[in-house]
Amino acid sequence: MSHASLSSLIWSVADLLRGDYKPSEYGRVILPFTVLRRLDCVLAPTKAQVLAKVAECQKQGLNPEPFLARITGVPFANTCSLDLARLMGDQDHIGPNLAAYVQGFSARVRDIFERLRFAEQTDRL
Repeated sequence: MSHASLSSLIWSVADLLRGDYKPSEYGRVILPFTVLRRLDCVLAPTKAQVLAKVAECQKQGLNPEPFLARITGVPFANTCSLDLARLMGDQDHIGPNLAAYVQGFSARVRDIFERLRFAEQTDRL
């Protein structure tokens, strides 16, 4: 994505926020969603492997967490079967599905979203 198209996308999101948010509050929404999208992109190539390992570990009664970093290549994972594309495909349930998706992340990532008060912003949206 070029700089101009990225800038255009961000401004189009800002246009959607007008009315509900003051311009000084845009970052409270844009930043967490930008982080969420980046994490989703990083984990996308290994999503199926992670879900398979989680299912395998559950059958064996093991904690899957220690195995997931080896699969993802990063120190976090998401064990929810959803991803952002699937969330967008189910607009009627986006609130609870988004909450479930964020809860599927490793504890360190969930802590980031808690510090960003992501749940408060999604409730407000």
